[in-house]
Amino acid sequence: MALDHKSFSLEIKAVNDDGFFSGYASVFGVVDSHGDIVAKGAFSASLAAWAAKKRLPSLLWHHKLDEPIGVWTVMREDDVGLYVEGRLSQKVQRGAEVYELMKIDAVSGLSIGYVTREDSYDRVTDVRTLKQVDLWEVSPVTMPSNEQARLTGIKSRDSAETKNAIQALINSMRSK
Repeated sequence: MALDHKSFSLEIKAVNDDGFFSGYASVFGVVDSHGDIVAKGAFSASLAAWAAKKRLPSLLWHHKLDEPIGVWTVMREDDVGLYVEGRLSQKVQRGAEVYELMKIDAVSGLSIGYVTREDSYDRVTDVRTLKQVDLWEVSPVTMPSNEQARLTGIKSRDSAETKNAIQALINSMRSK
């Protein structure tokens, strides 16, 4: 069975020094460069099946089955799309490399590996709607298909702590 791949921009909310990152792997209702739209609810049955197994799909580098780079810790659908949280392994060479590339915004996309279970095709608009998919893996990639969700910021735990410490110092000085 061959897997389809669908790329999306990864809107990263944070990348911490421990390799944690979060964002959206898929955004609903957006026509991508392949003429596909992912419908709300497309992942729900697959995510339920993964939950029953007490696992989540693989976190791979560019769909390479021999290059796992970490683990997904959260995957869920919300009103926006497929929200994900993951942790890159800092002790795996490729995981450490991807972490560094995310920090400098060189890698900001995700691509899903899936099998289509239900779809529809509109011949007038030439758009396929993915209604139900079996999600197998999600990979960080350099060239996503969907430009809608872009990298919004990267922060490390240290920089957040430093910023908070500086603000506390400023507040302390103002109160004297």
